[in-house]
Amino acid sequence: MIPLRDTQPSYSFPIITIGLIALNVLAFLYEFSLDEFSLNHFLLEYGFVPRRFQWVDILTGMFLHGGWMHLIGNMWFLWIYGDNVEDILGHFKYLLFYLLCGVAATLLQFLLNLDSRIPTIGASGAIAGVMGAYLIKFPHSKVVTLVPIIIFFTTMEIPAWLILVYWFVLQFFSGVGTVGQSHLNQGGVAWFAHIGGFLAGIALIHLLRPKQRYGSRPDLAW
Repeated sequence: MIPLRDTQPSYSFPIITIGLIALNVLAFLYEFSLDEFSLNHFLLEYGFVPRRFQWVDILTGMFLHGGWMHLIGNMWFLWIYGDNVEDILGHFKYLLFYLLCGVAATLLQFLLNLDSRIPTIGASGAIAGVMGAYLIKFPHSKVVTLVPIIIFFTTMEIPAWLILVYWFVLQFFSGVGTVGQSHLNQGGVAWFAHIGGFLAGIALIHLLRPKQRYGSRPDLAW
């Protein structure tokens, strides 16, 4: 299943969401311009390496990606869910929310992989936070999804809560399945960053209250 768009209208221009997408794309284009040796050095220098804990690397690592599909998948999900969360939080608060989710996501991955020398990169943890917030605030929204049926494709409107809960359960069991396995220190998907970001988004959306003018909206869960 491939989510295409949500049915939840947004009432403000998502300047921060667009800006975040632009920064991630620009960073990746720079990565793409590097030769293999330089790229590896760049990712090691600016990605978050657990064994070499540096706070600034958490921030820079959130804007780096390991390939086109990694980038496109993350930015697609950010575009689908980010505009609505930005809409209700406001631009500045949304940016703070996004960065805090990314930090929380990376810290959970760090705590479970303290000695790793592999750089953790990607916006997945922060975007997982956006998805967690969307689940809480827009439980009645639907997501237009491309669904394969044998050899054909069709679109269906699937409840957003169902897609998001399914996604989280998949991340959770995938992460639990890696506990104690040696490949945790050999790179791969940072499942626990996804889990940490999602849970941080659920917590933070309650702390960073939506703007008061949205209090009477019938489509917004309070």
